[in-house]
Amino acid sequence: MDIFGILTMVGGLAMFLYGMSVMGEGLMRFSGSKLERILEKLTDKRIKGLILGIAVTAAIQSSSATTVMVVGFVNSGIMKLSQAVGVIMGANIGTTVTSWILSLAGIQSDNVLLRLLKPSAFAPVLAAAGIFMYMKGKDGSRSKNGGMILLGFAVLMFGMETMSGAVAPLSESPAFVKILTLFSNPLFGIAAGAVVTAVLQSSSASVGILQALCISGAINYSTAIPIIMGQNIGTCVTALLSSVGACTNAKRASYIHLYFNLIGTIVFATLFYVVDHFVTLSFISQPATAAGIALIHSAFNICCTLMLFPFGNKLVDLAIRTVPDAKDSEIEFRAKGASEMGLDERFLDSPSFAIQRCKAAANEMAEKASEAFLLAMDVLKKYDKNTADTVIRLEQECDEFEDIIGTYLVRLSGRELSREDSQLMSLVLHAINDYERISDHAINVVEAAQEMQSKEICMTPYGSLELDSFGTAIKDILNITGEAFISNDRSKARQVEPLEEVVDNLNAEMRQRHIERLRKGICSMEAGLILEDVLIYYERVSDHCSNIALCLIEIGEDSFGRHEYVSERTRGSDPEFQNTYARMRNRYTLPIAEEGRLG
Repeated sequence: MDIFGILTMVGGLAMFLYGMSVMGEGLMRFSGSKLERILEKLTDKRIKGLILGIAVTAAIQSSSATTVMVVGFVNSGIMKLSQAVGVIMGANIGTTVTSWILSLAGIQSDNVLLRLLKPSAFAPVLAAAGIFMYMKGKDGSRSKNGGMILLGFAVLMFGMETMSGAVAPLSESPAFVKILTLFSNPLFGIAAGAVVTAVLQSSSASVGILQALCISGAINYSTAIPIIMGQNIGTCVTALLSSVGACTNAKRASYIHLYFNLIGTIVFATLFYVVDHFVTLSFISQPATAAGIALIHSAFNICCTLMLFPFGNKLVDLAIRTVPDAKDSEIEFRAKGASEMGLDERFLDSPSFAIQRCKAAANEMAEKASEAFLLAMDVLKKYDKNTADTVIRLEQECDEFEDIIGTYLVRLSGRELSREDSQLMSLVLHAINDYERISDHAINVVEAAQEMQSKEICMTPYGSLELDSFGTAIKDILNITGEAFISNDRSKARQVEPLEEVVDNLNAEMRQRHIERLRKGICSMEAGLILEDVLIYYERVSDHCSNIALCLIEIGEDSFGRHEYVSERTRGSDPEFQNTYARMRNRYTLPIAEEGRLG
């Protein structure tokens, strides 16, 4: 092979690796967060995990991506270590699908139908369709992502063809044949396969390169088999690297992947070469084919899975012995981090799923903020130090949620997002800010209660009754908003704005009654000032609920701005709004004081 042949081979390899990368990225974007969410939820039994591991890896064409995802799930506490075993085993089988697709390049026939299956025949058609879909599709659309898949596959196949053509003369090179003879030694072959795969961080890519070399006719099965075994060990490097800095169980998950492939390779290689020693296997001296490589790759991984599947718990025990439990201080530190919220940095490579994890974390924050304010209202009614401490703790947790979710979303914003994901990101960003402010107001109410407790200030009986009635509306608007946000229910979100109008009216009415009590000397000035502050906090909580609901409606309908929506509803042009408002206005009324007993 001359210098031009080497350059052609390098160019073909570059096209092959780039095409595989583009196709894999397109597949992950096209699937959105569906595959990850299925993987997250349906792994309660090991056999389910195995099947899901096969399906997800076959869909995204990368066992490394699936395994890294599993490490992220374990690190976040979403998946147990015992559940990860089945998925990791399934990923090894699922990745063999790629080698079967690539084996199409080795088809040799004069039959027209069979020739149509060759990549050189259909790759140009896929490339044309892919570029059309990619250019016509909007950013983040399924059309554009589908175009990426077709383009990536076409480029991958062109690269495969280019490599195959470039290495064809190597079959006549004595030096090349001599080098390949070294790899027929099982130890050298396994080491070579492991190193190449570790560098490429993709067993599918290294198998594809091996298949391209096979097409030249220079590689026998005696050389290919140990290389294939080594490739399964090399693919573990990606998961091991991703576990650096992760929690103890996440590191254990990566070691399960390593031990599974290492033990499988040792046992398979031992049995294979023992059998070959006593019963000479004639096929290993024959030139390897692309289809033969795919068959051996699949058989090896299926046999390893069948052998080790019953011993999944033993693999877990082995990983636990390798990575002992972390110190308490490390556990406490991790408990405050993003991983506990399910926001593992490994999910950033799957933006749709990462957005869903952010939404789940925001849902939890919403529940904490609402709980904090409802407890604060109880503290105001009857002071209890333990409850007040709980409110303070919840507020601190909400601060942490906002900081971590916001930081995570900033990192995620640099990725290419679909239109739906961008809208969900906008909603989450708005909501975590409003819920953090609601938790702040919970602290404000607790501080008001503490002031009343320390100064022995009491509100007048009717002042307390009015505040209880007002509080009922606040509790309901918090609950309605939370339900709407958590379930993305726009119909429920439309109930918030009419209730917010009712809250505004109740607030104005309470202020008038309070002024009347002050004028008659029924209410003390100190109690009046505290009541004024509390009314402000209640009304601001209502405003934040309105912000969340309006953002949910605005993003869902994507037709007009927030101010236009409010203006249209409150002008009376929306009968539904007015009917809801009238119904709620009748439901939430302040108690009527008897004549002469405004106190």
